[in-house]
Amino acid sequence: MDLVPLGPGFGVEVRGVGLIDVASSADAYAAVRAAFEEHSVLLFRNQSVTDDIQTAFSRAFGPLELTKVSSVGSGTFYARLTNIGPDGALVPPTHRQALTARANQLWHTDSSFKQTPALASVLSARIVPGHGGETQFTSTRQAWDRLPPALQERLRDAVATHSYANSRSQIDPRMVTPEEHATLPPVRWRMSWRNPVNGRRALYIASHAYAIDGMGDNEAKALLARLTEEATQPQHTYIHRWLPGDVVMWDNRATMHRGRPWPDAETRSMVRTTISATDADGLGEVRPPAPLPRAA
Repeated sequence: MDLVPLGPGFGVEVRGVGLIDVASSADAYAAVRAAFEEHSVLLFRNQSVTDDIQTAFSRAFGPLELTKVSSVGSGTFYARLTNIGPDGALVPPTHRQALTARANQLWHTDSSFKQTPALASVLSARIVPGHGGETQFTSTRQAWDRLPPALQERLRDAVATHSYANSRSQIDPRMVTPEEHATLPPVRWRMSWRNPVNGRRALYIASHAYAIDGMGDNEAKALLARLTEEATQPQHTYIHRWLPGDVVMWDNRATMHRGRPWPDAETRSMVRTTISATDADGLGEVRPPAPLPRAA
């Protein structure tokens, strides 16, 4: 297996090993898992990917997350990110699927708004536009390393609140459905996540985060915006320009990402599977202490 660097200090293209190899060989899985822990973003080119192959690959890394309510693919292992409507035509810019694509253009880490966050996401390119539609990544592990020691100490055990409604309301305040409000209440996570394999720590923030325990609303939002801005400076990011057959896997504990726009008249169809984090993935590191009881 060969690893070819992609981004500024993170991300590699994996050559000589494909999705089927990882799903069927313990040795291939071990090698790819080690690369994942070290490099955070993995690219596999020229994959003859199907839903079943993508699922088999993803399952090797842990339990799969079901796609949430009100999404294309809800209740299955597949989040279908596409501007193709049920009738086979392109959806208009005001359609929920188009709004979802716009929301995904905010910097985020997948599933930080869920009761069980994500270890990793696996995204496969099924149909790509002629231009646009890239995915941009940044390493929140490197972002953590760049923080002044005093700020690292301040954030090490800080707790942020994440909500799906917070990010979606930035696109359209009516975007979140009643079912989403009911099934996706706000959750609290520590603002850093230590990798149990190599001990390296990463910021755990996203557009879903909007509050920090012990801070006023304005102070918390300003700090989250500052941390995101500093983490996503262009010189620290990798922009992936998709080709058909590309599959990219990323570590949600140690990266943020965002989609990039593409022309409304061009088709884009991607399929994402998401692997839930477990205690073996350091989930205990990011679980917050129980909130203090309210005064009577």
